[in-house]
Amino acid sequence: EIGVRLVGSEMCIRDRGWQRQGNTANTIQARVEDALERAAGERAEIAASGRTDAGVHAKCQVCSFKTAKELDCEKTLAALREHLPEDIGALSLERAGERFHARLSCRGKTYVYRVWNSAAPNVFERRYMYRYSAPLDIERMRRAAAYLLGEQDFASFCGNPRMKKSTVRMVDHIGIEQRRDRVIFTFHGTGFLQNMVRILVGTLLEVGRGYWEPEYVQEILLAKDRKRAGPTAPPEGLCLMKVDY
Repeated sequence: EIGVRLVGSEMCIRDRGWQRQGNTANTIQARVEDALERAAGERAEIAASGRTDAGVHAKCQVCSFKTAKELDCEKTLAALREHLPEDIGALSLERAGERFHARLSCRGKTYVYRVWNSAAPNVFERRYMYRYSAPLDIERMRRAAAYLLGEQDFASFCGNPRMKKSTVRMVDHIGIEQRRDRVIFTFHGTGFLQNMVRILVGTLLEVGRGYWEPEYVQEILLAKDRKRAGPTAPPEGLCLMKVDY
């Protein structure tokens, strides 16, 4: 089995997120598999550390796949780079252990969500930030975020209403900092539910603008009801930054 590490934007209008779909070839998985077939001369199904939604970015996505023949990793990587579109970049290609699986072997992830907190436009970064002009209280959001740490049931923050598996997750770090007109949210945990980070951000923004008190976040958690949480923040502000193994 060989693992390939990818870096790139999933923001291109033609792309529909990570997972291959039957009605379009414009997904990240489809693009990478097609490029890999041309580079290696063999069709392989790749598995990612996680499925990013359309409009979400990944600075360090990790994938794995199995091949029936020996590959020269250096030459295959060079060929793969030639066949990938410009908004998907392959950083490295290396042989992995037989039991390695990009998703199942993952031990943690770091996500960053960026907010442009100004009424002024940000032309050059608009595809990588959520423009939110309302004044935000950083300390209120930090107090609210403290209730979200630890191993808890995040059913209220799951975007899949038909989720049948456990919604318990471990979140061990939530950082919130302001850099002039930018508000940066950093999340680290062992795993995240569908849309979970974006719903967490949407909820914290409601606290930051004064709509909810920080303590209300604890009530949202205990309710285990998606309708109690805040809106799902737009995808363009979210980026997968690191995957732990």
